Amino acid sequence: GEFWVLCGPSGCGKSTLLSVLAGLETLTGGEVTVDGEPLRGPSPKVGFMPQQDQLFPWQTIWANVTLAPAIRHENTPETQDRVRELLARYGLTDFAGKLPGQLSGGMRQRVVIAIAVACRPKILICDEPTTALDVTIQAQILELLKKLNRETGMSMLFISHNLAVVRKLCARVAVMQRGVLVEEGDTDQVFLHPREDYTKRLIAAIPTRNRKEGPQ
Repeated sequence: GEFWVLCGPSGCGKSTLLSVLAGLETLTGGEVTVDGEPLRGPSPKVGFMPQQDQLFPWQTIWANVTLAPAIRHENTPETQDRVRELLARYGLTDFAGKLPGQLSGGMRQRVVIAIAVACRPKILICDEPTTALDVTIQAQILELLKKLNRETGMSMLFISHNLAVVRKLCARVAVMQRGVLVEEGDTDQVFLHPREDYTKRLIAAIPTRNRKEGPQ
């Protein structure tokens, strides 16, 4: 049920790790388990939000959101009711019959959230899903994710390079470097008492406002 953020430099393995957890990459060693059961390939227990929205441009929003349940032969009247509820929750009801190209980037990202949770996953994996959005829309999407975590208890693993956002967003932070988790803990613990030099550099890079006091 935690909101967990993974940080680290480009190329350190963050996206590869998330792809493995989502069942999109084949493991060469080790094991991924959810509720004590090993995952082998994509699972309805794990929802995934990629960096790009990757919606099928020729399919309506309704068709995009109901695709995963349909593939799993779960497109029942109950599922359709749930999709209607999701579209209403994310302000998409009036867009159900439209194509992705008719929506703004922020609205398409709301569609991606609906797709990711349509099969009621226990874990939602988010691979920098707000990178291409402006700051205002980013804040709206992050608030939607926080609300989803708070109301459903769904666990979330989120990649972000914006540590200023991270501190407000998550319960725990992990820092990855060269394919290894080098630091992990409660958000306040990591920010106030970082152990690793790389973590210290990341925190030091957060923009701050410095005011120079003039003569009194």
